[in-house]
Amino acid sequence: MSNTRTRKGFTLIELLIVVVIIGILA
Repeated sequence: MSNTRTRKGFTLIELLIVVVIIGILA
């Protein structure tokens, strides 16, 4: 049950990392 909570927080962090990588590559 704790997985759902951790997954929600991780999704936000992962999205931010992806945006940063795209910005550097762009």
